[in-house]
Amino acid sequence: MLHTNFSFENERVILREFTKEDWLGVHRYASQEIVCRYQPWGPNSEEESKGFVEQVMKDASKEPRIRFVFAVITKEDGQMIGAGEINIRDATNRSGEIGYIIHPDYWGKGIATDVANQLLDYGFSALSLHRIYATCDPRNIGSSKVLEKVGMTLEGKIRENLLVKDGWRDSLLYSILEYEWRKYHDKNRAY
Repeated sequence: MLHTNFSFENERVILREFTKEDWLGVHRYASQEIVCRYQPWGPNSEEESKGFVEQVMKDASKEPRIRFVFAVITKEDGQMIGAGEINIRDATNRSGEIGYIIHPDYWGKGIATDVANQLLDYGFSALSLHRIYATCDPRNIGSSKVLEKVGMTLEGKIRENLLVKDGWRDSLLYSILEYEWRKYHDKNRAY
């Protein structure tokens, strides 16, 4: 059984479990059109941001737990600036999926890369996953770069798999296997 009240960090950010009060931090980024332009949701109303946090907390209490969503807190100023998530998609085959979202004021500073690295480390170390994947909109160059920086391999394009505001969206599919992560992690310890 995994703990439901834990956090982990690197030199720039802390990932910790969500609290009810985090809805305001979520709302600061999730209410912005630029943040959700490649997503099927948003921009969020206050009620939608509160509902997201409520659902995250509800999912954290389920047994077995398969969804792990963490608030991203900067060490520099203690601000809640995003969320990182890992979901166990197939327990039998030890497969999971990561995702992340960061407030645009913090884009281009390596924070999403830090979060993705921590999620991969958590998935392989704590959850004993074998394969972790992520998808992103092909237009989202920043997210593609993050996934490549953390050692994930582009497997291909999933055609029209997500309905977003401007129609059907393709997704790029990236993945990394546990032994690839261990090799990458050992080679790049200073992430």
